[in-house]
Formats: sequence, C-alpha cells, structure tokens
Amino acid sequence: MTAPAALVLEDGRVFEGRAYGATGVTTGEIVFNTGMTGYQETLTDPSYHRQIVVMTAPHIGNTGVNDEDPESGRIWVAGYVVRDPARRPSNWRSQRSLDEELQSQGIVGISGIDTRQLTRILREGVMRAGIFSGDELGTADEMVARVRDTAEMSGLHLADEVSTDAAYTVEPSEHGFVGEPTAHVVAVDLGIKSMTPHRMAERGMKVTVVPATATAQEILAMNPDGVFLSNGPGDPAAAERTVGMLREVLGAKVPFFGICFGNQMLGRALGYGTYKLPFGHRGINQPVIDRTTGKVEVTAHNHGFAVDAPTDAESDSPAGFGRVRVSHVCLNDDVVEGLECLDIPAFSVQYHPEAAAGPHDAAYLFDRFADLMKEGK
Repeated sequence: MTAPAALVLEDGRVFEGRAYGATGVTTGEIVFNTGMTGYQETLTDPSYHRQIVVMTAPHIGNTGVNDEDPESGRIWVAGYVVRDPARRPSNWRSQRSLDEELQSQGIVGISGIDTRQLTRILREGVMRAGIFSGDELGTADEMVARVRDTAEMSGLHLADEVSTDAAYTVEPSEHGFVGEPTAHVVAVDLGIKSMTPHRMAERGMKVTVVPATATAQEILAMNPDGVFLSNGPGDPAAAERTVGMLREVLGAKVPFFGICFGNQMLGRALGYGTYKLPFGHRGINQPVIDRTTGKVEVTAHNHGFAVDAPTDAESDSPAGFGRVRVSHVCLNDDVVEGLECLDIPAFSVQYHPEAAAGPHDAAYLFDRFADLMKEGK
C-alpha cells in the first residue's frame, strides 16, 4: 500500500490520495493535459519545467516506459497527478513501469483523486499547487501556506534552466537522409524537444543546436541558411535577451522559423504583446485552422501564454519589420496560433509540428521552412 498524499491548491482546496512515484513535497503551477497517449513525451518536455501536470485521461501508465520515446534527458515536470495508474505495464516496448521511472527520478506524484473535478476547477484558471506525501504531510493550513509562498509563473525566465550547456550538431545522415545537407539551421534551445531537430534532419537539414544564451553575433557567424527558436518554459515577457537577439536575426533577413515559445518570441520581436491564458492549451487534440490553405489540423500544444496580435487583418509590425498576418488560429477560442511576416522571411506557430507525442497534421511546416531557406539562397 502506498503512502497517503495530498494535493493542495493555493485557493485552499485539498484532494486526498495516494503517493505515486517518489514521496516528499513538490510545488509549482498546476496545469492539465488532455492527451490520452504520449505521457512519456509529456513528462520529458522541458516546457513543463516548474509545472505540476494533471492528466485528464483516467488510466495512465498502461504502456510503461522505454528508452526510445523521451524528448529530453530527464523528466521535467515538477509533479504528476493521475486518477487510476496502471497496476502493471503491458506493451512489447515497455522496459519498466511509469511508477518506477517517477521514483528513480525523484518526481513526486499523487494518484486516486478525481481528476475530472480538478480539471473543472483549473478551467476557471490555473494556479499554484503542491503535492505532499510521507513525512511532508502537514495540516491543511501549513500546506496551503507553503504553496502560497512559491513563485507564480508570470514573470519567470526559465529557458536558461532547461537549455543545453554546449552546442551540438544533428546530422541528416543520422536520421536516414542520403546525400549532402540541403541547408544549415542554427536552432536555439529554449527547451527543445529531441524530435524537432530529428524532423529537420530527416529533410536534409544539418542542425546546430546552441544554448539559449547564444548571441545574434554568434549565431550569424555560423552563416546559417535559417534560424530556429524552440519551445520552452516561462513567461515570454521575461525573455527580453532572446527577443533582442531575434530582432538582430530578423534585421539580417535570415529565414526564421519558431514554434511554441519561439512563436511568442517572434511576436514580441515584431512588437506585439503576449498575455497569460486562463488555463492554456495542453494536449494532442487541439483544432487549428491554417488560413493559407483553409485546412483544419489536429495539433499538439503545450502553452500557457499567447501572442496578442490582430486576427482580423494584416497589421504593421510595431517594431518596424513590415507587414504581418496571423496565419493560424485555434478554433476553440480564437487564440493566435501562428504568425507570418510578409516583408521578411519569418514565420512561426504556437503548437508542436514535430508530433511527439501527437498527430502528424502539421509536419508540412518543416517543408515550408525548407522552401523558405531555398528561396533565401
């Protein structure tokens, strides 16, 4: 029998359950993910740094854990909340159970709570929370006080905490491409998922992944055919250094592509604002319309902030980069899901076209990037 555990929200509500994974205490912003599969990719997505993730699907852990599916070298979520964990994994690729993996990496979780009720609460607005188990269990007042003493997500600059320490290269030949590289991309790691350079490499792009601290001068000195900004955690308004770097790249008219946090960086570099969503988009079933083709895509998301740009017509970049249009929009709530610059070679999307985990509807965006770089040459 596992140890008793409590999930405590900053508004004072307490959910009692059982420890899942490591016992102890963890705090962070609590968010929910609507994906029914892909929990291993979710856990290892650096964009979830400092966040406690609630899975809305009731049964988690059925397929266990393997060494092929992680999107980074470790689990990044601050804590994990599930309703009904699998008693034992059942999949030919499984190498160990999810519970064992959480324990080995020290991830504090809780199971056996009503995640439907919890999700309905969080749909009114995400908040800070804590998971307490074992010796860390205290009175409700004590635990709520500890939660309220933690930092809010707004205002946090977190990309440096999840980025690579040193540059590395992903070669096309490593991912099945035959022939000479078709382009050289410098990808700035703000919390990059491993499948992203994979998707570019399999299309013939040589990808040099550099730390979040890389300057525009360092990036441009590599003479890239294109520059890419990845997904990542934190408040885009706090990433002024990255915004300044990107403005220099845009000024040099090097083809640019950004996803997720990279989309927010493009928005801010162009002079638009960003804002915090009430509960964000997290999952692999979000409908987005591509305004260029009129096609509706089912897409993978993980973001709590969005770009504040006009969706009804083209607008002029407040920072002087010419005309901009919103290229993609979420059909659930009209949130900006993509930006396209009409006078410089740059575009971005808010979601995850690398499809890890998730549908492959948006894979064409890597081909668009390849075409943009070919035009640049």
